[in-house]
Amino acid sequence: MEMIKLTIDNKIVEVEKGTTVLKAARKVGIDIPTLCYFELGDMKIENKPGGCRVCVVEIEGRKNLAPACATEAFDGMVVDTHNIRVLNTRRTVVELMLSDHPFDCLICAKSGNCELQTMAQKFGIREIPYQGEKSTYRVDTSPSIIRDVDKCIMCRRCEMMCNDVQTVGALSAVNRGFTSVVAPAFEMNLEKSPCTYCGQCVSVCPTGALTEVDHTSNVIRALSDKTKTVIVQTAPAVRAALGEEFGMEAGTSVTGKMAAALRRLGFKYVFDTDFAADLTIMEEGTELLGRLGKHLAGDKTVKLPILTSCCPGWVNFFEHNFSDMLDVPSTAKSPQQMFGAIAKSYFADKIGVNRKDMVVVSIMPCLAKKYECQRDEFKVDGNPDVDFSLSTRELAQFIKQANIDFMNLPDEDFDHPMGESTGAAVIFANTGGVIEAACRTAYEIHTGKKLEKVEFNELRGMEGIRSATIDFNGLPLNIGIAHGLGNARKLLDDVRAGISKFHAIEIMACPGGCIGGGGQPLNFGDSSILKKRAASIYREDAGKPIRKSHENPDIIKLYDEFLGKPCGEKSHHLLHTHYFDKSNEVFIEE
Repeated sequence: MEMIKLTIDNKIVEVEKGTTVLKAARKVGIDIPTLCYFELGDMKIENKPGGCRVCVVEIEGRKNLAPACATEAFDGMVVDTHNIRVLNTRRTVVELMLSDHPFDCLICAKSGNCELQTMAQKFGIREIPYQGEKSTYRVDTSPSIIRDVDKCIMCRRCEMMCNDVQTVGALSAVNRGFTSVVAPAFEMNLEKSPCTYCGQCVSVCPTGALTEVDHTSNVIRALSDKTKTVIVQTAPAVRAALGEEFGMEAGTSVTGKMAAALRRLGFKYVFDTDFAADLTIMEEGTELLGRLGKHLAGDKTVKLPILTSCCPGWVNFFEHNFSDMLDVPSTAKSPQQMFGAIAKSYFADKIGVNRKDMVVVSIMPCLAKKYECQRDEFKVDGNPDVDFSLSTRELAQFIKQANIDFMNLPDEDFDHPMGESTGAAVIFANTGGVIEAACRTAYEIHTGKKLEKVEFNELRGMEGIRSATIDFNGLPLNIGIAHGLGNARKLLDDVRAGISKFHAIEIMACPGGCIGGGGQPLNFGDSSILKKRAASIYREDAGKPIRKSHENPDIIKLYDEFLGKPCGEKSHHLLHTHYFDKSNEVFIEE
């Protein structure tokens, strides 16, 4: 590869040809502030529109200042990143942004995590010299995401994430000049758009223009109601990220402290969604083996590949874009919804509580879960199986509000019978984890042999699209894996075209899987954090005494006492669902 040399702030830098000035500066530790730029290198996600102009630098021989994120370095280039002209321009740019920005930082959901706020502090801005008309838009509240466009700075990160990475196409720049804004087409409500609620737009938004719908106040009211039995479930990805909100190193597992904190918040029972992940494997794995058996017997009507159905962002995407293949995904509900269904039937009966007097709260790394628990098919006579879903960020804030000393909490275990789980369940948090967990169980059920080595390393990794062939004792099982909806689209286009080679495909909407969900701590630009979270999940799996879902004693007991058998009549009624054709919905507001 061709290398070039340039000078940045009197430092000689050698980089590959095609490298931007911003990346060249970062290589030698020179900080250039940015608002519109972000990257996730290992996944080759990069946004460099050059629109915010905060990263401008002076290049020798060039009359105008240049955006460092969008300017390619050349051999012999001389760059000054912090002279008075540059500093004054950056300050002016931020002042102009603030002149058209609300001053409600005290109550803004992103206060303390707002990059514009941080930039103003960095530049020492204490007053706004530019006064004039301000843009005013309506606030758009969907089941999962709030759009407060008055706070939009037109960095267009969300647009790039929605269109180029996720290929959802719900957001784009509309109008021109002073009235320009990033919004769904025709400025319709997000709920009426093709939005999947994956929340990646919220993850990359530098201000409070995009935030989650906060259910904390609803949970507090439920906890205060003495007539309600309030229980909580925690997703596997949360334990690998929650500690970051309390200053812990990324990837620190806080499973025991999290359980202890939830008890101190007042939840009557503290359970683990991992229990329901094991339950999902029993249902989804049985469905996979059933389809494979029919396929091998020559049944040409069987639908393969089977697609995992744990991720509601992915399900929304599928319903909007691939509604001609609604019979391809597994019909198994997500672990969140399986837990709710079992909690308000099996567990409610055990403790003698009417389902309407039980409130189920979920702690999720995902914003689409807020929407999922409100879907009508997950309600019984209008009563939802899961009442409220809090993100990892919301739980951290709730713990802080309650003045709980999280760092010094003792480790506590989950309650039973819906707190026992296996290593197979915890790896649901990582891309490749669901299908690896399924293989651990499906292999033993199909072959009748003990699986001595439970790690399927060929299914692990961070590549956006991966494939592997697993030998089921002479039966080669071809598996595809995708994380990020843009990558999912590529695999599904092959399925639609009839050229897919896979028997099973795992799909997760977010980069890295649930560990990179839209409700996780806001540090999207550091890909090393995802790796640390993933490593934490695999360590927890390795430390579990039981690592296969079908060996979970509480799952065995659940089937013996209540469900009967996987994919049986009762489990099909409680634990399976159906999908809807959303391709022909009219999105334009009436």
